[in-house]
Amino acid sequence: MTTQTTTAPERKDLETTKKMRAVMGGYFQELGKGREQGKKTAWCTSVGPAELLRALGFNVYFPENHGAMLGASRMAGDLIPLANARGFSPEICSYLTSDIGSYLKGQSPLQKMGLSGPPKPDVLLFNTNQCRDVKDWFQFYAREWNVPCLGVHSPRALGTLDEPIIEDVARQIEALVPPLEKIAGQKLDPAKLREIITLSRKCTDLWKAVLETCANVPAPMTFFDGTIQMGPAVVLRGTQVALDYYEALLAELRQRAAEAVPAVPGERFRIYWEGMPVWGKLRDLSTQFAELQTCVVASTYCNSWIFDDLDPADPFRSMARAYCNIFICRSEDEKEAYIERMVAKFKINGILYHDAKTCPNNSNNRYQMPERLDAKLRIPHLVINGDLNDLRLYSEEQARTNIQAFVEGLAQK
Repeated sequence: MTTQTTTAPERKDLETTKKMRAVMGGYFQELGKGREQGKKTAWCTSVGPAELLRALGFNVYFPENHGAMLGASRMAGDLIPLANARGFSPEICSYLTSDIGSYLKGQSPLQKMGLSGPPKPDVLLFNTNQCRDVKDWFQFYAREWNVPCLGVHSPRALGTLDEPIIEDVARQIEALVPPLEKIAGQKLDPAKLREIITLSRKCTDLWKAVLETCANVPAPMTFFDGTIQMGPAVVLRGTQVALDYYEALLAELRQRAAEAVPAVPGERFRIYWEGMPVWGKLRDLSTQFAELQTCVVASTYCNSWIFDDLDPADPFRSMARAYCNIFICRSEDEKEAYIERMVAKFKINGILYHDAKTCPNNSNNRYQMPERLDAKLRIPHLVINGDLNDLRLYSEEQARTNIQAFVEGLAQK
């Protein structure tokens, strides 16, 4: 059995990360000033038509980002029961129950930024490409505040993205324009929409390049870094601020790759993380993998904000294609083919599947995918049970023991 050090090896933090507080803080401050500046606010699901909202002049707020903040700050544990008591099942998305619990209790991480909490929306806009929970989540607030709730109903388990599917979703997005114009109090400027989509596409290209620096050995960044670095790609795509941040981050990562500066000193093994983060345990998991000289170099989750299909020359159809092409929307065959490509590209030694109790749509270990990929790839896998926000569903001792045994197995292999 391999004996590991009990002290986390020293690592150099990314210099660019120091700019993150200003970038994200600026975004939230802008949301907070929206009403006094006469700007309308739209809530949008993370893979919804944010470009359309920005082109119509809305400030765009993403409740899933707030859900992740509630998980990472470990506030979720006190908030989820409040939503459960209001009739939301403990089995459903813990982003939803954390966020609604936050609203019911009047407590939010945003209060540390000088905001009273999430901004009240003038309209809520969902896309069911990720799950049905987002619709129910947004409809709660629509009833609570008597504001419009609009949506795009996307198909799931897609194999080939054929034209009838793209046409249907594109028409749904285009049909949003008249009601959104009415709420915004202005007409959609097609040139402005093309400009925003151009910025979003540039953002997605830079974010993809950032993640692909981890194909280098040793990797200059980890999955755990990526869950933080993805912030601007989630909430600021379609803005110049996001581009400026990722240009700086990409330059630093490429420099580190060229100089072989490792994210995990002494990197021995490279892991692919499949599924959601365990937000309240990111630091602990990052530390354990560093102690084991094992780098989690790539993930399905961080790649969720790569939208290669965005095209300013064809705004509505390209948005439809981009939002239907995300991993969670695809068939099992497409998902497996994708992971095969990632394993080859990032030189993966093993795959870790996080079975998130309240997020079945992002838990891909439940229908024999690990076993099928084992047969194809000839690399081992590990399943850890937990959740994105509800830490009552996560056994830290069990996870630590299983991760250590998994890495020791890689060493023996």
